Amino acid sequence: MWLAAAAAAPLSLARRLPCSRRLRFLGPPSPPPPPPFVLLLRRLSFCLGRRLHSLGPAAAMPEKRPFERLPADVSPINYSLCLKPDLLDFTFEGKLEAAAQVRQATNQIVMNCADIDIITASYAPEGDEEIHATGFNYQNEDEKVTLSFPSTLQTGTGTLKIDFVGELNDKMKGFYRSKYTTPSGEVRYAAVTQFEATDARRAFPCWDEPAIKATFDISLVVPKDRVALSNMNVIDRKPYPDDENLVEVKFARTPVMSTYLVAFVVGEYDFVETRSKDGVCVRVYTPVGKAEQGKFALEVAAKTLPFYKDYFNVPYPLPKIDLIAIADFAAGAMENWGLVTYRETALLIDPKNSCSSSRQWVALVVGHELAHQWFGNLVTMEWWTHLWLNEGFASWIEYLCVDHCFPEYDIWTQFVSADYTRAQELDALDNSHPIEVSVGHPSEVDEIFDAISYSKGASVIRMLHDYIGDKDFKKGMNIYLTKFQQKNAATEDLWESLENASGKPIAAVMSTWTKQMGFPLIYVEAEQVEDDRVLKLSQRKFSASGPYSGEDCPQWMVPITISTSDEPNEAKLKILMEKPEMTVVLKNVKPDQWVKLNLGTVGFYRTQYSSAMLESLLPGIRDLSLPPVDRLGLQNDLFSLARAGIISTVDVLKVMEAFVNEPNYTVWSDLSCNLGILSTLLSHTDFYEEIQLFVKDVFSPIGERLGWDPKPGEGHLDALLRGLVLGKLGKSGHKPTLEEARRRFKDHVDGKQILSADLRSPVYLTVLKHGDSTTLDIMLKLHKEADMQEEKNRIERVLGATSPPELIQKVLTFALSEEVRPQDTVSVIGGVAGGSKQGRKAAWKFIKDNWEELYNRYQGGFLISRLIKLSVEGFAIDKMAGEVKAFFESHPAPSAERTIQQCCENILLNAAWLKRDAESIHQYLLERKASQPPTV
Repeated sequence: MWLAAAAAAPLSLARRLPCSRRLRFLGPPSPPPPPPFVLLLRRLSFCLGRRLHSLGPAAAMPEKRPFERLPADVSPINYSLCLKPDLLDFTFEGKLEAAAQVRQATNQIVMNCADIDIITASYAPEGDEEIHATGFNYQNEDEKVTLSFPSTLQTGTGTLKIDFVGELNDKMKGFYRSKYTTPSGEVRYAAVTQFEATDARRAFPCWDEPAIKATFDISLVVPKDRVALSNMNVIDRKPYPDDENLVEVKFARTPVMSTYLVAFVVGEYDFVETRSKDGVCVRVYTPVGKAEQGKFALEVAAKTLPFYKDYFNVPYPLPKIDLIAIADFAAGAMENWGLVTYRETALLIDPKNSCSSSRQWVALVVGHELAHQWFGNLVTMEWWTHLWLNEGFASWIEYLCVDHCFPEYDIWTQFVSADYTRAQELDALDNSHPIEVSVGHPSEVDEIFDAISYSKGASVIRMLHDYIGDKDFKKGMNIYLTKFQQKNAATEDLWESLENASGKPIAAVMSTWTKQMGFPLIYVEAEQVEDDRVLKLSQRKFSASGPYSGEDCPQWMVPITISTSDEPNEAKLKILMEKPEMTVVLKNVKPDQWVKLNLGTVGFYRTQYSSAMLESLLPGIRDLSLPPVDRLGLQNDLFSLARAGIISTVDVLKVMEAFVNEPNYTVWSDLSCNLGILSTLLSHTDFYEEIQLFVKDVFSPIGERLGWDPKPGEGHLDALLRGLVLGKLGKSGHKPTLEEARRRFKDHVDGKQILSADLRSPVYLTVLKHGDSTTLDIMLKLHKEADMQEEKNRIERVLGATSPPELIQKVLTFALSEEVRPQDTVSVIGGVAGGSKQGRKAAWKFIKDNWEELYNRYQGGFLISRLIKLSVEGFAIDKMAGEVKAFFESHPAPSAERTIQQCCENILLNAAWLKRDAESIHQYLLERKASQPPTV
């Protein structure tokens, strides 16, 4: 599953979310905010051992609810399932005939069941008489039902029959209704599914655990003018005897699979199709009249299937794959086997009106979901504890796939900013969690669809791939997929396969990364000894709250690469650091050469250099002799060290000024994000305008070089960079940018010169930030008239930039209106919270005032966690942490407990950062201002 990225405004302290991969935010955040495809959103430390003010002990985990997995005495072999949805009354009828195996004699069958009423149930042992159930005991808290029988069911096979009814809910989970508008303007509803993690039980009674696999024979009774889809191809379509307006559509039997991967869709759609070079039928289903918008995703999918087949050396096992755009959809996408569901913004591309970041976002999400067809669907995690294996792997290999399809995207540099750094931000908190989390009750599953499972998971797999090498990694993947196909596996099974392929101690190395929270800070100092450079390395846990000083600090087995200015793109030395300290000798390194750790920013650690080593690296930023991903990593490490109080923030600001010649989009994107974090922090001071002057100074030279219009020979990354830089300058009040944005916006609205898709976000953002009620009314009119969901989302994400208090309230009210799709409300409110200090206060009050409606709308899913994170994490006053904590103690949100703890911790960290560095930052900015000519 790809979590839609949180659409944080550029000044938000909450960096990015997955989104999910992935996580991984609601459509691609537009260029002015942090990187354009990240979550989401796009989206920490373990051993401090001391209390964080009033928040209680470090790393206090949410209390575990009692939970038992289903008994193993009865299990399914095949589900024969017929469903008849009513698209007017929003109900459905179902008939289930499950071939089952009784492994141990029993007089009851326990299954998962939620929001379903069972009418009749019986069990017929093979060759024997039917036994009718005499009672249905619903355990609503555990989402189970116990079917009681008057006599003992003996061991052997038989058929379980259940007739039931349910509701097509509006909660975007289970079997639910999705509202859409026909080309003629009529509002109608589709019936669609979202079962991961534990919602197949809302569509039919089942053994809803990933390890309890079976085959499925699915039939749908639907209006004859509707499209009906499921995991497999249609094998029969015939009139329904009881109603001439209905047809019964039967689908081929699936392979053995988990319940969370079952899917069905009933609605009105057009499609485009092709065949991959391996002969698989690929279709992209779009809203009626928008088939053209499915062609880009179709092209990506047709390239992606053969890529994965060759990489894994395992063929795609189904005859077809459908990709379909769903109007109301909580996640970014879902990898249902053979029928992948997407948000419209994660699948549809309008050749004229889609921006470059949207194309990239679609390519990544398609790559992610199709990877799951092997890694997750063919071989499935044994239990949700191993969710990271699914999502972390898919979040890594989606980049490998996009790099294959679109090498011009420089996607691996973007990975560092999008996934690697945001995972490190979260994982440095006391309230982070290990990659592998013991999961019990269903309410706990949603909590781990986060940046640790997706982005840290992807980052450590990237590090592992680099450590093993591509050849042995591919060999190990083939061993794993072949051995466990149509079965279930745990993390250790993958390590064993990769160990067999590479001969390296994979399990020993990787357990230090998956079973404990956090990551190391490697401190390095150097000494020149004749012609050699002697490095002294030491590792300590990196903590967001400052230098770690506990006794029992965890240790990691760290693959370390070291490069020099002699060959900046090659590792001079590769070592595995297995101890707290070690000394390394680099042969033949001249005194004037720089030495850098973590070539390519691949190792999941931060580096702190001695002053002399850092000083020697800084010219490599100015003259660009350091590779882009290393320039990015160096700057990001320094910024995080400053946030943690290990170095001075002023020192980092001085380094940022060295990026004046920087040409790389992703480096600028990460720099922009960090300056946004600092701007949000300083919005709590009376010198906020001073940091905006600094932003203008840093971004003006690159803005002047780029200009407003594309030049001949420019490509994808130039378009992303232009949008990012103009948005940053516009929001900070750069006068020439503001004037040109207003001119172009007027021409756009008047129909004289329509803005290119890549310029719309920065222009919209700029005019709203410095606009009035008329500007907001025009934006809302553009939103109402927009035919593309991408354009609606683009507008929704920048509305929070508006400044006057009465307009902020208008935007918040708009967020809960019928004009905004339920899944997009989060990005509107989050945009307000990230837009300004006033917006943050207003958004928090709005959430408190409307909590019941918001919580009911999202039913405790991951969107509620995202809403909380975006809305409160930018505060920087100690008492706000207490206020947030107190509110959620009286308004529990079980699936967001860890998120709430993380937010409170971040608020306290922000407050500490402000107290520690605000005065020195102010002095530096004043001195800098006094020594320079005024900036417009």
